[in-house]
Amino acid sequence: MNQPRREDAVRRILAAPTPSVPPELCADVVRRGGRMLRRRRAVRRVLWLLLFAAVVAFVVWAVMAQPWVEPPSETTPPLTGW
Repeated sequence: MNQPRREDAVRRILAAPTPSVPPELCADVVRRGGRMLRRRRAVRRVLWLLLFAAVVAFVVWAVMAQPWVEPPSETTPPLTGW
């Protein structure tokens, strides 16, 4: 249904003595709402999975690289007193 037809339909509904909701509207809204909830739930699960994977990757990197340990010196101190 295009925009002008929708507006005409809404005006007719509101102009009636007692505005009534079309019977197919409820089923349509329930279907769309359910779809939105499923999408949100799926997106939320994917984001939690990505966060978990990032935390695991960070922990594995930290255990392997040990960034808190001071790196060994690459030069030796000068030998004096020989």
